[in-house]
Amino acid sequence: MMIDQQLFSLIAAEKTRQQNTLELIASENYVSAQVQAALGSCLTNKYAEGYPGRRYYGGCMAVDQIENLCRERACRLFNADHANVQPHSGSQANMAAYAALLKPGDKILAAGMNSGGHLTHSGAVSFVTRLYNVVTYEVDPATGMYDYDAIREIALRERPRLIVCGASAYSRTINFERFRKIADETGAYLMADMAHIAGLVAAGMHPSPVPCADIVTSTTHKTLRGPRGGLILCKKELAAKVDKAVFPLLQGGPLMHVIAAKAACFEEASTQEFAAYQARILLLAKAMANQFEENGVRIVSGSTDNHMMLVDLRGTGWTGKQLEAELERYHIAVNKNMIPGDPLKPAETSGIRIGTAAMATRGITLQDVIPLTDGICDVILHLASKTLKSYVEYLCSRYPTPGGFI
Repeated sequence: MMIDQQLFSLIAAEKTRQQNTLELIASENYVSAQVQAALGSCLTNKYAEGYPGRRYYGGCMAVDQIENLCRERACRLFNADHANVQPHSGSQANMAAYAALLKPGDKILAAGMNSGGHLTHSGAVSFVTRLYNVVTYEVDPATGMYDYDAIREIALRERPRLIVCGASAYSRTINFERFRKIADETGAYLMADMAHIAGLVAAGMHPSPVPCADIVTSTTHKTLRGPRGGLILCKKELAAKVDKAVFPLLQGGPLMHVIAAKAACFEEASTQEFAAYQARILLLAKAMANQFEENGVRIVSGSTDNHMMLVDLRGTGWTGKQLEAELERYHIAVNKNMIPGDPLKPAETSGIRIGTAAMATRGITLQDVIPLTDGICDVILHLASKTLKSYVEYLCSRYPTPGGFI
């Protein structure tokens, strides 16, 4: 058999980049060897349209058991009534959740894009604003945190059919119980997107949205440290609607190799080792946020309660786009991100987002992140940073990325 040297040399180059780069992108992580093994398994050969016991293809005995195992583990991990593990991504999970609850033109209340909202919550270029009537709530400009009284006032005025909570760039604890009360008062469904905090929720280190929300969506990567994919959890009375929205409405054949990898990550997330890992994520994030503030670099909301923080670059001379490119020179990966009240466009931004999930997976310690943060601050404040690149090289060498096959 011919070996595709060109392709596999590029894969090898990416593996080298990951090993030699400090990953501070809040939505990225490293999977375990067994998750990667499931992703590369023979399950990628199997078509399995439908659901266990109700497939449109024969030969599904093993994959039926795998999907049932995955669903059972997800429900047990998050104490949920029902799980759909077929969504290919978080965006598709959100789209299916909307389709299960709404008709085109119905009103959604969700966080604005510069207040932590995801593209699929309120983005002007997303399907959500083309199919539904989206109104937004924003963080308090003074605190950088959600003002639940203000959100309630908007909900009472707008009377949305659905309220969306959860965020892609919000560093504080989300009060899901308060959102539930607002939804009940206004007669709305409540959907929670816990894509970023799912690992923290699984470990009991962030309040769970599952008891409060009608539907909970998530990715299975990020802090959950599984394969790239989506997940939907819901009350039992909505199970049929959710399943029909995923298949046959929005998707065809599920990716059984990814579902197997999800099952592996759910099992890993049920261990004490995983809980200790989530504690390290929080420790590193809090230390980094505090160190930024001590160096005179503003963090939106002043600190963090989860794995991420938003760095406010206004007044530093940097845009998010510029600083993202500059930090790549030091082998540090971050992403540009909008901040509350951002005067710049999404392609430029006045902030960057930093997360600690991938660093914690590598084993980087509290003592390591203090000089790392100091070096990043030197770059932001236009001070000479002669040691940052060599320090990053030292950290990457001392803490290798988890082992995989390629």
